[in-house]
Amino acid sequence: MLKNRLLVLLLLSTSMLFAQTARKYSNEFMNIGVDAAALGMSNAVVAHTADVNSGYWNPAGLVHLEDNEIALMHSSYFANIANYNYIAFAKPLDNRSSIAISFIRFGVDDILDTTQLIDEQGNVNYDRINLFSAADYGLTFSYARKLPIDGLNYGVNAKVIRRVIGDFASSWGFGLDLGIQFESGNDWQIGLMVRDITTTFNAWSFDDDKLAQIQDAVEGQNQEVPEATEITIPKLQLGISKLFTFNYDYTLRTELDLNVRFEQNNDIISSSFASINPALGFEFGYTDLVFLRAGMGNFQNELQIDNSEQLSFQPSFGVGFKYRGIQLDYAFTDIGDQSVALYSNVFSLKLDFSIFR
Repeated sequence: MLKNRLLVLLLLSTSMLFAQTARKYSNEFMNIGVDAAALGMSNAVVAHTADVNSGYWNPAGLVHLEDNEIALMHSSYFANIANYNYIAFAKPLDNRSSIAISFIRFGVDDILDTTQLIDEQGNVNYDRINLFSAADYGLTFSYARKLPIDGLNYGVNAKVIRRVIGDFASSWGFGLDLGIQFESGNDWQIGLMVRDITTTFNAWSFDDDKLAQIQDAVEGQNQEVPEATEITIPKLQLGISKLFTFNYDYTLRTELDLNVRFEQNNDIISSSFASINPALGFEFGYTDLVFLRAGMGNFQNELQIDNSEQLSFQPSFGVGFKYRGIQLDYAFTDIGDQSVALYSNVFSLKLDFSIFR
């Protein structure tokens, strides 16, 4: 029965994908990532994730929860112009299933609206300047369950997307994710996350009066209303992880992930059908108390001025501290500016409710 349902879901997603024109990049704020521990490993966590943040990375990992958990994260981009915030809560239902809810906001606030700066007589009036925000919101509901096959788990996400650009435009979007994890008895783990498996649909609405005010601001530009629909095509993340234990106190977790987009871009492996971008992450732990993390990802073939290509990548580094159910993590990405990708100082906090027992 489960196989039949998955087959129907995959066929539905394929039909929707080819029946509609999709933009290459839509709802990209949902792909930035959450949790400084994961970002410190270059997002290579889809196989071993097993806490409240699994609702984002792979909902199948939620089945490993032993108690309620809550997570918080904040980071800033573009010299603190844009702020990225995340909060999540997860709860085990029984010894076979769990649920979670998470919320993401990526926004730029206090943007100057100068469309009314000059009045009809050509006078400049600074009192006519208003402030507005351009913000993206993502609300995700997750459910995970253990399957009858030992070590095999699955999870699903239902996502609600809200995007707002002041009073000018806003949109609502809806989509589904599917995650699978398998754990063998010798500390090997495999994970698969399919984002937007049925494609995520965004419907935009525009304020006609606001658009009319700016349509003729620059001659020959802004003359047409933008497309009112966006379709986010599916993406795959496949990972394999191994945990090594040394002298009981020391551990080393490694994971290799392959991120697949069904489009041609500058990824290290790219074709007209799909592009593949690897990510490699490491986590060294001492007595489950202190963690050092590193990773490499976002490998790109960047076009140079002389039309040659140069391989770039995005390194990352992180540290973490865990004590009696409280975990504080820090990550710094793009060390040494090896790529043109976004980088930031990221802090996150995770609280296991067992601390109150």
